[in-house]
Amino acid sequence: MRGTMVPSPSYSTYGQTGLKARTVCRSAATTTTATTTKTASASACRVLSAGSARRRGFPFHPFAAGRPGVFPVVSGPVPRGVSASAKGKGSGKKDDDNPYSDTVLLPQTDFSMRANAKKREPELQQWWRENRVYEELLRQNREAGGDQFTLHDGPPYANGTLHLGHAMNKVLKDIIVKHRLLSGKAAAFVPGWDCHGLPIELKVLQSLKSKERKGLTPMSMRGKARDFALKTIGEQAEQFKRYGVWGDYDRRYQTLDPEYEANQLEVFGKMFLEGHIYRGLKPVNWSPSSRTALAEAELEYPPGHTSRSIYVAMPVVETKEGSGLEGLEGKCSLAIWTTTPWTIPANLAVAVNAEIDYAVCEVEGGSGELLVVAQDLVESLSAKIGKGLVVTKAIKGSQLEGCAYKHPLYDRTSPVVVGGDYITTESGTGLVHTAPGHGQDDFIVGQRYGLGVLSPVDDAGRLTEEAGEEFAGMNVLGDANGAIIEALQREGALLLEESYEHKYPYDWRTKKPTIFRATEQWFASVDGFKADALGAIDSVEWIPKAGVKRIRAMTSDRSDWCISRQRKWGVPIPVFYRKDTNEAVVTEETLEHVIGLVRERGSDAWFELPVEELLPESLRAEAANLTKGEDTMDVWFDSGSSWAGVVSAREELSYPADLYLEGSDQHRGWFQSSLLTSVAVNGCAPYKTVLTHGFVLDEKGAKMSKSLGNIIDPKEIIEGGSNQKKDPAYGADTLRLWVSSVDYSSDVLIGPNIIKQTSEIYRKLRGTLRFVLGNLHDFSEAEAAVSHGDLPAIDRYVLHQLASLAEEVDANFRSYQFSKVFQSIQRFNVVDLSQFYLDVVKDRLYIRGADSFERRSCQQTLRLILDTLLPMIAPILPHLAEDAYQNLPGRQEGDPESIFLAAGGALTACQAWKLDAGDETLRDLEALRTVRGEVNRVAEAARKDKVIGSSLESKVVIRSSSPELLGLLSRYTASDNGVDELRYLFICSQVELQDAEAAEGACEVEGFGNFEARIERAEGKRCARCWNYCDTVGSFAGHEDVCERCHPVVVASAKKAPAAEHVPAV
Repeated sequence: MRGTMVPSPSYSTYGQTGLKARTVCRSAATTTTATTTKTASASACRVLSAGSARRRGFPFHPFAAGRPGVFPVVSGPVPRGVSASAKGKGSGKKDDDNPYSDTVLLPQTDFSMRANAKKREPELQQWWRENRVYEELLRQNREAGGDQFTLHDGPPYANGTLHLGHAMNKVLKDIIVKHRLLSGKAAAFVPGWDCHGLPIELKVLQSLKSKERKGLTPMSMRGKARDFALKTIGEQAEQFKRYGVWGDYDRRYQTLDPEYEANQLEVFGKMFLEGHIYRGLKPVNWSPSSRTALAEAELEYPPGHTSRSIYVAMPVVETKEGSGLEGLEGKCSLAIWTTTPWTIPANLAVAVNAEIDYAVCEVEGGSGELLVVAQDLVESLSAKIGKGLVVTKAIKGSQLEGCAYKHPLYDRTSPVVVGGDYITTESGTGLVHTAPGHGQDDFIVGQRYGLGVLSPVDDAGRLTEEAGEEFAGMNVLGDANGAIIEALQREGALLLEESYEHKYPYDWRTKKPTIFRATEQWFASVDGFKADALGAIDSVEWIPKAGVKRIRAMTSDRSDWCISRQRKWGVPIPVFYRKDTNEAVVTEETLEHVIGLVRERGSDAWFELPVEELLPESLRAEAANLTKGEDTMDVWFDSGSSWAGVVSAREELSYPADLYLEGSDQHRGWFQSSLLTSVAVNGCAPYKTVLTHGFVLDEKGAKMSKSLGNIIDPKEIIEGGSNQKKDPAYGADTLRLWVSSVDYSSDVLIGPNIIKQTSEIYRKLRGTLRFVLGNLHDFSEAEAAVSHGDLPAIDRYVLHQLASLAEEVDANFRSYQFSKVFQSIQRFNVVDLSQFYLDVVKDRLYIRGADSFERRSCQQTLRLILDTLLPMIAPILPHLAEDAYQNLPGRQEGDPESIFLAAGGALTACQAWKLDAGDETLRDLEALRTVRGEVNRVAEAARKDKVIGSSLESKVVIRSSSPELLGLLSRYTASDNGVDELRYLFICSQVELQDAEAAEGACEVEGFGNFEARIERAEGKRCARCWNYCDTVGSFAGHEDVCERCHPVVVASAKKAPAAEHVPAV
């Protein structure tokens, strides 16, 4: 097998170890081919010499292929584990003339630089399932006594394909679950689906021909709806799995499951028996397009809605003493304003605010007409109607109470009443047209004054005979408005009609306007437990903190919850009605009997069984006079009961749940319905913490829509589009990395450019892992390990950085700050590894002897980096972490099969590597990195000025008069371990220190002093093997062109040369 030369993640400003002068990679060197298997032992690994690599089509030296920062890869023995899916191909310029090519230790790995995610990720996912990795990790954590952690899944609706909002939501949950599992928690995740309701009914109806729709019975509709929901759930579950989301899919929860439905009915029963549920005639949000009542959470308010608003004069016919209108009967009118002309037939009162000042105004023009209007609105009304209004008298709103007016279209007299704070002088006239059958505030006022409820509108939104023969049959959202306006004008009551743009509720499913309409419905009386609900809110941690204000406000303002729906596909409200009186019959006994039937047969039992069988034995004698109710429950009651149907019903979960995580719109949806049902039944919130995320917008911050053509399908990100060059397959890990990178607490952006940038970050990290894996090909921790105390200073320093990173990352995982996790890992990869440590150690890895301390200590450090970094990235990038682990050399029989089973204790172990704040090594290396940064800058300038070619052609001269800094640098001019030396740190051939004043503007090292650096040509001859310049080249007989470092390696390699050539052909 031949390896392909590919660029590394990033490039340095200067420095190189190689055979030709050119800029080098300062990050991990990288290449292609992938297999996720492991070797039986370190002894089975082959050390491929540069000569062998050359004969297989690889260059002699990693930097000799004409491209910086690349290394060839060859295959080793095929190990066990996950089979490989990608193979590399060789390329690169040969160097047949160099006699030392066989002695350079090049990286070897089958871990491909190309993720090949479209094929590789499904292979890994299948391997996880076959080996039950999630289940095994959960089992191990339980047996070890790990605490339970319950992230309760808010059920997505089972009515279509997934979008990016779904993807972000489920990936966030999976990141949390995987982190908790890796932390030793018993973090079971049970995915769920919301299965009932109108959207699924509509999907079914849309799929049927007109003749088939007419033949639908309630049971056939329910059967088709169930089939559709289950089919959709299966499709969505596969998509979630493709995102890399783990969970108990075999025991997922579905709100259509009989056990779930029975638990939901138990919640209803307990609330009913506690007096929290009642039946009443009240105005509710009604959707004529869906022909059902709607909850607030089922409404949306699209911009741009315009209504036909009207100003109407209601003639006063009765006054009372002290009203200020005495003697003006028949001469004076009340000016009202409404944006719903179709509700005028239902008008039963005019409401005023007792504290507002009103004015009796004469309309200029000689007619003597008088209008009553709020004093602050006289001027605006005058401007609107185009007539002057002269104030003749001022009166308080409280004085008007008890007066009466005649309806301009009907022979009906109605009173003036005092309303509430909803009556203001911000718009209109300050007098409010009141129709108790069509408004919540109107209904409350009407109840106070005993006005009754008039709602002359049917289920389809058509006016009934109660509205009069002239208007009967007209659509309230269509022709009714125009007809009523014409009638008012005919009667001389219309003052003005104008268009008015305002916020108006629409059915979130049909996208059509709704109305307020009084119907007999079942309600949950929130007032009965609202105080407890507000107290429960304060016991919960809300992330972000602004969430508590939102849900408090929504709960405080919550009116009674209409929980009944006029649909067939749902959980029935288990109530019987007496045929002779229409009285509702529901008792503890009837509830228990129905719940038992539903638990056994599902909610279909209510629709298919006769009344006799639905009744308990004690009531069956009354069956002839009883009929079963046809209402079903609001789907928010369905999902809002999931704490009972899932969390408290399953032993692997704990109630209250540790975490609920959904979009910010769920403060008025699932978060609230779950809170209300849980508090009503158990007196506590169903969750300890609630985390919300924003919505996904395109790169320009626009909402995604078909009309704008800016919808991005998560499947296309993962699998690629029809044009793979234009829309490549980035894989699930890139999508997950994007999720981790954004601040989800507000709306987030995504688009082709953002995804491409994210994939580059992924590629850099993959390149680092590939470099590390490639340089561990002949390392066995058991045979060649170096103790931490014996490691060179630079190794101990980078392990300290790694330990600090691990602690920081774990804290951010626990606090759900994933963007900080992303930033920390990216910074460590680029700054601490690619630009520093891995740039410096390439010389040790390639040039030193295979078993030398210098090389083995570095390999030990690389292995520790890998052992810590892989568990760290696994929650976000599970496929990358697993793929790297499966390619880890030196794994033994009996070692954990998966990175998720091998990661236990990684955080605890690495904390031993942390150096004290005052540790000399830490202080020294921080200072030396500052010096190195300045040296890099100067070297790059020298390279541009052609003073040097590669950094190894340079001698670095450092001038300083600071004893502290010179003392530090002097300690690192030479070392006992052959590693901690300035020339290796700077990647140059020589370093000279001069005790002299630094020039003005010199670089400062905090705590040590100033210095300046300059670059000169290196002295001596260049070593033909390592390219370093030194005086010892030419001192060794038979190898006159190598240095003192390379000579013993060359001699040792010559003795092993015959063995090195026996490499099996690939």
